[in-house]
Amino acid sequence: MATPNRPVPRTGRGAVSNPEGRFEKTTTQPVDDGWGSLDEPLPPLETIVRADPARSIIARNKSPDIAFDQSINPYRGCEHGCIYCYARPSHGYVNLSAGLDFETRLFYKQDAARLLEGELAVPGYRCSPITIGANTDPYQPIEREYRVTRSIIEVLSRYRHPFSIITKSAMIERDVDLLAPMARDDLVLALVSVTTLSGELKRTLEPRTASPAARLRAIRTLASAGIPVGVMVAPVIPVLTDSEVEKILEAAAEAGARSAGYVVLRLPYEVKDLFREWLRTHEPLKAEHVMSRMQAMHGGRDYNSAWGVRQRGQGEYAALLHQRFKAACRRYGLRTGERFIHNVGLFQRPVIGPEQLSLI
Repeated sequence: MATPNRPVPRTGRGAVSNPEGRFEKTTTQPVDDGWGSLDEPLPPLETIVRADPARSIIARNKSPDIAFDQSINPYRGCEHGCIYCYARPSHGYVNLSAGLDFETRLFYKQDAARLLEGELAVPGYRCSPITIGANTDPYQPIEREYRVTRSIIEVLSRYRHPFSIITKSAMIERDVDLLAPMARDDLVLALVSVTTLSGELKRTLEPRTASPAARLRAIRTLASAGIPVGVMVAPVIPVLTDSEVEKILEAAAEAGARSAGYVVLRLPYEVKDLFREWLRTHEPLKAEHVMSRMQAMHGGRDYNSAWGVRQRGQGEYAALLHQRFKAACRRYGLRTGERFIHNVGLFQRPVIGPEQLSLI
């Protein structure tokens, strides 16, 4: 059952409301019953976690502007609550809202390790680097209890399968014991996302994520363990965070990051309305300016989903941002545009059940 849709900011939550998803046939709206119910405080929002009975675990894509063709998402929904998350609309596929439901109605892949081992064991499987966390964060808070991400990395480690992992959580430090040995054989790349260095902005923009300082510490921990680590300045939000690009890159390089990338704010489907609502609530004086910049990068629209445009934008502002990013990376010695070369030659296909012996 969806969270009541009354637009009220909640401490520790990113979305202000809980609108119906784009697949819903009915809509609801709060109505005063004459007893002042709209003025009553809303009850606390609990995080509810359920098992996701997945039949497969590896997702595949052929998008020309994405640097990987295989990915795994251990969780559906994300307690981090980042208001800008482009994965929010995916909650509509399970009849839940992209708003508060996305942050409080979570699903974990209970059989992830078993499914992964089975898919790697298929005789026709072609080893290609897997990206963990392309949609929702693999180290969101519930990972402490459910440890789905840890179980996936254990399988990949066992069979020497290359992968990358993307997170904005310092919890990745927990798994250094698995990541460091794999890094020695070029089997793993870690990417830590840093959106802002402002703790105050982070508290409403991405409320349950690690602090900026903790993310920089995670970069330092990974680098010290010999794990190749890059920083993702993502998303770059016009007016709100774009002035921090150089500072973030400098801090990440100082912490030990070797490479860097960036993605401009994306506002697909329900996200654009949720983000506008967040702006009106938390940054009312900047709201119009932010959206004006966004529209300048997307041909007058809030978002353009075309490949090659959705992650970078276009126009003068987008071009200037790209130039600033490249110049800062050169200044701080960070690689850009180069794909990490994973070692695919060490993969050992799992043997599950009886297998015919070779005659040779």
